[in-house]
Amino acid sequence: MTCYDRRDLGLLLLRLGTGGVLAAHGTQKLFGWFGGHGLEGTGQWMESIGYAPGKASAVAAGLAETGGGALLALGLATPAAGAAAAGAMSGAAAVHAPAGFFAQEGGYEYAASLALAATGLAVTGPGRLSLDHALGHVFDRGWMVPVALGTTAAVTTLVVGLRNKRLREKAEGEQEALFAE
Repeated sequence: MTCYDRRDLGLLLLRLGTGGVLAAHGTQKLFGWFGGHGLEGTGQWMESIGYAPGKASAVAAGLAETGGGALLALGLATPAAGAAAAGAMSGAAAVHAPAGFFAQEGGYEYAASLALAATGLAVTGPGRLSLDHALGHVFDRGWMVPVALGTTAAVTTLVVGLRNKRLREKAEGEQEALFAE
């Protein structure tokens, strides 16, 4: 009989909490559950904050949060799940960064915390109370961690960079229009 230690229990609790929160946020975007706005409303909002096209951005963020969160909670494909969730939360943190750190001021504190928890789980692995462990870690190999995190970092940098470029161009255009009056 296998005896689980407190590390396994701690990882299970961290996976369930982090994954559950992420999955709930993602279903707000995808389906409008839990007071969310669904794909149409979220897509319009994403477009307004510089993520274009808005609906495609809403789908990507919703899938990364819902899928990444559900897989983290299950402890399945943990490197990819953690990386996907971390990428989505890094994109959210970029939106909140101008407001500073603390969430009560609209800052990036909450998004950064979820991103770090998801990254930590991708790196440490899911523990023995997981589907990855039950399946012999076929979706949780050591080489998958740097590949998943590196790929996600590159894609997130590109997406956030394009968003920032759009916002700069929009601000410059508004400023030019103001001076043209």
